[in-house]
Amino acid sequence: MPTLCRDCLTTVSDTRRCPACGSLRCLQHDELFDLSIAHMDCDAFYASVEKRDNPELADKPVIIGGGKRGVVSTACYIARIRGVRSAMPMFQALKLCPNAVVVKPRMQVYVEVSRQIRALMDELTPAIEPLSLDEAFLDLTGTAKLHGAPPAVMLARLVKRMKDEVGVTGSIGLSHNKFLAKVASDLDKPQGFAIIGKAETEDFLRDKPVRLIWGVGPAAQESLERAGIYTFADLLRWDQQELSERFGSMGYRLWHLARGQDRRKISARQPVKSISKETTFFEDTSSLDLLDGHLWRLSEQVADRAKAKRKAGRVVTLKLKQANFSLISRRVSLRDATQMADTIYATARGLFDQVGDQGPYRLIGVGISDIVDESGADLSGDLLDPKAAQRRKAERATDSIRARFGSDAIQKGRGLRR
Repeated sequence: MPTLCRDCLTTVSDTRRCPACGSLRCLQHDELFDLSIAHMDCDAFYASVEKRDNPELADKPVIIGGGKRGVVSTACYIARIRGVRSAMPMFQALKLCPNAVVVKPRMQVYVEVSRQIRALMDELTPAIEPLSLDEAFLDLTGTAKLHGAPPAVMLARLVKRMKDEVGVTGSIGLSHNKFLAKVASDLDKPQGFAIIGKAETEDFLRDKPVRLIWGVGPAAQESLERAGIYTFADLLRWDQQELSERFGSMGYRLWHLARGQDRRKISARQPVKSISKETTFFEDTSSLDLLDGHLWRLSEQVADRAKAKRKAGRVVTLKLKQANFSLISRRVSLRDATQMADTIYATARGLFDQVGDQGPYRLIGVGISDIVDESGADLSGDLLDPKAAQRRKAERATDSIRARFGSDAIQKGRGLRR
């Protein structure tokens, strides 16, 4: 059976201990050197960067997030073992893990680390489809001759370089399509490398829960369960027409995914249509302080992603999901495209105020769309808000100083709220 040592990258046959370096981290699979569609996902990305920059945090539970009235952005695996999860209210996270070290997010630093990782991926293939700062699909089909090694070896080399040169770790999922590569990357975290081959696809999926499907959230899962669909095996009992009649376009997709079929291509040339971020609460909330804190955090993350992509948006959208799963969506077109956190937040907050008190809410989201290049963004002033231009200038200056001297050089007052 083809075997790869993930430590020294030696390729051998049918051994559990590497004959070259003695490592037990040997990856074995019948299709190891035949598959080329991958998903790379950094391990607890924000927390990993913080531990890299502060070695004193290495063996401590770390939570990235706001104050007591804030929420968890992410948590390291030590904290996750205690039950801490992303989007959990901070007070709840600290009850579960009272000795956790809480660190304020440093988005500009995370964006820079993301760019370093992207540069390493660019050396492998031009077919990269980023999903966020810390994860991406890669298509390495046809690159073996270029690199003198099969995709599996180059992917193992990628995460090794990420750890050695950038200081963060990642997990790889390798398969024959995007859906299965994404599933595989979650099977063996952290620092994992999991494979789902063609021959084993249906057997692998058969007893898995349908929530494994990317995009099937609580509402979709509840709808499927009402139809008696809990596992992929349950899906296989439905024919394509029945699923389409019951679930619309999602039914057609479910029929194919139940059989491990996904024809979507990995494309780096797909235009960016929108940039958004949302969070689902563990407990429904009507707290204005908590919701406003989320609005700012989400607006800042959307702005950082826009700046990282060198894009801006002409439309700001607010998304709210009520306790009964009813969706409220509001959007407004701006005179100028923006990538400024201050503008996105102010606009989203205005939309929120228009909605009025219709809580409690289980989800809140912020996004920008009608995407354009950043060169034409945030040019004109605002007659109704004379200080807007001044705040934009301050935000630009803050970004430049953080990029040069580190994100702790300047901190925004709103980010210190408790």
